[in-house]
Amino acid sequence: MKFLAQITTLLIVCCLGSSAVYAEKDKPASASIKAVTPEVQTAAWAVKWWQPRHDQKLVDLKKMGKVDLLMIGDSITHGWEGRGKKVWDEYYAKRNAFNIGFSGDRTEHVLWRLQHDAIKGISPKLAVIMIGTNNTGHRQDPAEETAAGIKAIITELQKQLPKTRILLLAIFPRGAKTDDPLRRLNTGINEIIAGYADDKNVFFLNINSKFLEDDGTLPKSVMPDLLHPHEAGYATWAKATESTIASLMGE
Repeated sequence: MKFLAQITTLLIVCCLGSSAVYAEKDKPASASIKAVTPEVQTAAWAVKWWQPRHDQKLVDLKKMGKVDLLMIGDSITHGWEGRGKKVWDEYYAKRNAFNIGFSGDRTEHVLWRLQHDAIKGISPKLAVIMIGTNNTGHRQDPAEETAAGIKAIITELQKQLPKTRILLLAIFPRGAKTDDPLRRLNTGINEIIAGYADDKNVFFLNINSKFLEDDGTLPKSVMPDLLHPHEAGYATWAKATESTIASLMGE
């Protein structure tokens, strides 16, 4: 009996060990991709304001009541509150627009915010997304991983806002020349995410040529640091997307 008990114990341990190995082996690859794993912003320069901004946005959202146009992104979208404010007031204020762009955010930070009440209680006509350049700039994530993060954001939006149309913008160009490594990485992401559009609920728009010279050069008159638009850049952005936004909002 003692021998049988030892054998039984050994078999249980072996089975559990095999299960553990099997579970680890079959764990989805996405589980190890940072771009799809929601997390708060931890950059040293951002920690003092990032969570307070999120908390304040929740308060602002309740005060607004009705949101018809939602803007989601990183510092480039955040900039509608700075360099782009005059253009925002002209094009979007009248549309009950709400901006949840956060400087420095990567796809995983947007996911965290969406899952922590950033869009609770609203049902916009349209959500505009432009995210991913910080995945490129901070970690140089492979294009496929950043694209997976963007896909996860779309999925989360569709889960929480099933009646909202989504306009996915191509990640804006960065770097002066077409052969800039980060520009090329963003281009690779855009090639993937263009396929996410079904032209029913999700739409894709690439306006990058509007910012560039004929030879593909990104002028500093549009993006002084070759990444963030100047006021003229925000005007270009608004004009290039206006007809699409108006159409998707049913205007």
